[in-house]
Amino acid sequence: MDKEYRIKLQGLLFNLGISAFAILLSLVFSALIMLAVGYDPVAAYSSMLNGSFGSTQAIANTLSKSIPLIFCGLSFSFAAKSGVFNIGGEGQLNMGALASAVVALSMQGMPRVIVIGASILAGFLAGGLLGVLLGLAKSKLHLNEVIVAIMMNYLVALFCSYAVSGPLKYEGSVTPQTEAMDKIYMFRNLIPKSQLTTALLLALLLALVIYLFFAKTRAGFNIRVVGQNPDAAKASGIKVGAMMVIAMAVSGGIAGLGGMTEVFGKYGRFIDGFSPGFGFTGIAVAVLAANNPFGLILTAILFGAMDAGAMKMSYVAGISATMVQVIQGMVILFVATPNIARKILYRKEA
Repeated sequence: MDKEYRIKLQGLLFNLGISAFAILLSLVFSALIMLAVGYDPVAAYSSMLNGSFGSTQAIANTLSKSIPLIFCGLSFSFAAKSGVFNIGGEGQLNMGALASAVVALSMQGMPRVIVIGASILAGFLAGGLLGVLLGLAKSKLHLNEVIVAIMMNYLVALFCSYAVSGPLKYEGSVTPQTEAMDKIYMFRNLIPKSQLTTALLLALLLALVIYLFFAKTRAGFNIRVVGQNPDAAKASGIKVGAMMVIAMAVSGGIAGLGGMTEVFGKYGRFIDGFSPGFGFTGIAVAVLAANNPFGLILTAILFGAMDAGAMKMSYVAGISATMVQVIQGMVILFVATPNIARKILYRKEA
């Protein structure tokens, strides 16, 4: 076995081990919290598991909920490879969803392939444009990309709300939303009577493409070098600023695609507030998977399973569905703690 490959495999297994241990600890601590307030953790976890994987429809629901998390996780991890943190996935997701819905509505009556293709492009470009702005703010203006992204998320949310409450609002609806597109343009269902669509296949294909991009292409290698050592990248002739902007553009585009798949896979229109925070949960998914595209799929399914099983846990065990957010938060806490501790120790040694 090649030495470099063996080292990468060992690193991947180590990160997976850390994540698995973090999940176990989060379940244990959450169980202790349930016991402390008088609930049965065994009943809670068994009902959650049943609600996530107890039937074909439950599995379909779990996978459906994991789709936007895969896109948002891939978005964050792509930018992270260049050393830039894309916290703007939520805004990029919403902008991609709105742009794809507008394009689809303006092309009603045209062939299905053309409408879907144009909407995919619109979603990617809309999210990518926001990514470019963040990349330029970081590389040219030397602004903190996290702060800029947070501000941009608020601006996008307000813009989308205005759009579907005013000029783009469907007149026959009380809810701020666009008109529905023709159902012929919706993604095909993989399982009947479920929201699991071919968007899942698109997400899996994208994960494979991203893996191959970073593993096999010169551009992917350059982005990784910029993320690992910007000074060395600059010394070797790599345009660091350009690589950051490109990485953020693609990252934003991926999040925009996630919004597009929600419109074409579930709603058939843009609905204000359709995302409960997919962009932020996607960050957690990526961190838990150590930005590995394939590991990210598994962590997205894990978080999707928690969300899918939350309601059943609520009415079977009597525990609020928000307990799932506590579990997810603990997972991230236990994953992040070793890295934080390591940085503190390094600073003390320095």
